[in-house]
Amino acid sequence: MRSEDLISSFGEIARSKDMDRDTLQIIVEDVFRAMLRKRYGSDEAFEIIFNPKQGDIQILHIQEVVGDWEVEDPVTEIKESEAKKIDDGFAVGDEVAGGLDVSEFGRRAVMTARQTFRQRIRDIEKEQVYQEYTELIGEIVVGEIYQVRRHETLLMHEDTELVLPRDEQIPGDHYRKGNMLRTVVREVRRDAGSDPQVVVSRTSPVFMERLFEVEVPEVHDGIVEIKKVARIPGDRAKVAVESHDEKVDPVGACVGVKGVRINAVVRELSDENIDVMQWSDDPQELIARALSPAEPTNVSLNQDEDPPRARVEVPADEVSQAIGKRGVNIKLASQLTGYEIDVYREIPADEEDIDIEQFGDELTEETIGKLKRIGCDTGKAVLELSADALARRADLDRDTAKQVLEIIETEFEKGPGIIESIRQGRFTVESVQTAEAADTDGTTPSEASTESADSKGPGDADEEPPEAGAPAPDADGEETVVDGPAPNEPEQADGDSEATEEGGDEEVEEQDEIPQSPSEEQQEAESTPEEPEVRS
Repeated sequence: MRSEDLISSFGEIARSKDMDRDTLQIIVEDVFRAMLRKRYGSDEAFEIIFNPKQGDIQILHIQEVVGDWEVEDPVTEIKESEAKKIDDGFAVGDEVAGGLDVSEFGRRAVMTARQTFRQRIRDIEKEQVYQEYTELIGEIVVGEIYQVRRHETLLMHEDTELVLPRDEQIPGDHYRKGNMLRTVVREVRRDAGSDPQVVVSRTSPVFMERLFEVEVPEVHDGIVEIKKVARIPGDRAKVAVESHDEKVDPVGACVGVKGVRINAVVRELSDENIDVMQWSDDPQELIARALSPAEPTNVSLNQDEDPPRARVEVPADEVSQAIGKRGVNIKLASQLTGYEIDVYREIPADEEDIDIEQFGDELTEETIGKLKRIGCDTGKAVLELSADALARRADLDRDTAKQVLEIIETEFEKGPGIIESIRQGRFTVESVQTAEAADTDGTTPSEASTESADSKGPGDADEEPPEAGAPAPDADGEETVVDGPAPNEPEQADGDSEATEEGGDEEVEEQDEIPQSPSEEQQEAESTPEEPEVRS
């Protein structure tokens, strides 16, 4: 094959690949040098002159003239006698340049050169694709769908194949061959010996940012900055924006008149709900805004944990709004703010609650410590969480979490005991007049116990006294606790009531019988055995 024919075939391949002349010249020289190295073992003694305009190539073999008996390398040196055959003017030390025809390499070498040329072009194309799309990472590209597979969808963009994996597709999207699709370049993978793979995405938060840049001129010009985006693709997203111009409302600029701008983004994202909020450098204010539509009443931060946590209190009727359906709202707020958010129902001051430490007889110290670390320091704070949420946040297994909830629920259903009721002020203990005091002032024990209660007025003497140990109503709507006789106490033979003081409280033993006169008491005492009767 002539050199002109070989160069012509090279030119056709280069034109089909839209390759410039400089690149073509470099490739041709490299191909011929590879042929020379294969035939002569080295290409140092050769010079290649390629003219891409005319499509011809010239290979010069440059040798140094040495004595006839001093030749060491026949590739780089030539005998003086051989040089004089070319021109009588050559002497020792001169250089002789002779032409080399491509046909001298043989047919096999020429075919190898053409294959090498194609391979070099492919390598250059791969490098160009890698460099081009590496610079486009984070930018929107529009490709045509040409193949839909089970785990991925292939698009064609400027003769380059783009791969849209299943996990980068918005749930619910359906693609058809021939449709145009917007995506954002996520990464470019390149393995040794293989073509670079351009991976695109529609679920990346960057994709939403680029859509806002396309639809909102203020974002494109840098007047409004998108600080952060949190997405659950196909469901909901939160976008925090900030304005660098006091006259521009960042939220209003992104939403547009009657929502025109944001609706264009929503349609591109398959009707994904988007909440646009104003950014704040104050974490507490940012967390409060991120939990919209709920309006927290208190936000406290714990920076010591990793990741940092935030305890948020919201009104009772807004707890479900703060958490959101399937926990979407609180999850997005956590992604947007970088805080692990714990939502608690705001407990009114007059509402009863129980400290978590009061369950120490049924819960281990380790469990109580884990509950307190996540802000669940009261029983009702724990009941605000489901078993799954409690297990995840407090690092408990699900069975333990369910058991904790059952214990606390049972306690609240049972209600506080009488000691707890007294401690909380629901009951009061009043001292009751003793029998001796009744004899002194002339009143009966029944009247004394009746008059001692605040709920009895002067005209209520005819009402029946409460039974022993039963609570008596108080004047303020509370109840007076009157306990029965202490166990193992000897019973007075005359039936009189006896008051005993124990632990600061007075216990009164009452009898329904009317007290007897002193003479009758003395006679009965003489006939009564000395050993007192013990009431079981």
